[in-house]
Amino acid sequence: MAPGSDLSRLKERVASAKDIVVLTGAGISADSGVPTFRGKDGLWRTYRAEDLATPEAFERDPRLVWEWYNWRREVLSTKKPNDAHYAIAQLESRTDRFQLITQNVDGLHRVAGSKNIYELHGDIWKTRCTSCLSVIDNHEVPLSLLPHCQTCAGLLRPHIVWFGEALDQDTLSKSFQAVESCELLLIIGTSGLVYPAAMLMPSAKAHGAFVAEINLDPTPYSSGVDLSIQARAKEIVPLLL
Repeated sequence: MAPGSDLSRLKERVASAKDIVVLTGAGISADSGVPTFRGKDGLWRTYRAEDLATPEAFERDPRLVWEWYNWRREVLSTKKPNDAHYAIAQLESRTDRFQLITQNVDGLHRVAGSKNIYELHGDIWKTRCTSCLSVIDNHEVPLSLLPHCQTCAGLLRPHIVWFGEALDQDTLSKSFQAVESCELLLIIGTSGLVYPAAMLMPSAKAHGAFVAEINLDPTPYSSGVDLSIQARAKEIVPLLL
């Protein structure tokens, strides 16, 4: 649990800020039991996530990649937002200008009620046509293997940014614009190791924002932020309201 003085300072900042940006990572969904799908948690059959979440893997064997994503969707379909997800949605409803930037693809922020969301790495509950590029919501579990577009019959792929692919430039640009104009940046449950998202914190600091971090362990961000609280997101974030 955070020291009382740190928590009080952060609550005051949250209460007074009229422009807030929240950046979230895997740590906030870990409190909902969502596995990372990387490392030992990501081992499926004999494959690692890094072997399957690539354009090359999809081109080589789209059925295998879809089998893996169907397994991931089945796992995620049993998970629910936790208190931190709901608190962020409440914070959005109370703040004049609010933007949520997430590196997560599990869709739990949207289920909790968040609306202004930039999903840096995509959304596992959306599919994208490899031919006409149309993106649609799809919550089928399981989804048919080798699904095809209802508009043009092209092969569908998960709407995910895979290893070796660039982030959507419009989403990334808007994320940087948000942190460069905000009063307060809250970084919740992210290691600060994944680029280009890792550049959002220094960009916010350079433009005068107060930056606070909530994470279970220290991160590369910790020495550069105004306030760092080592605790579970679901325990601390609701207290900020």
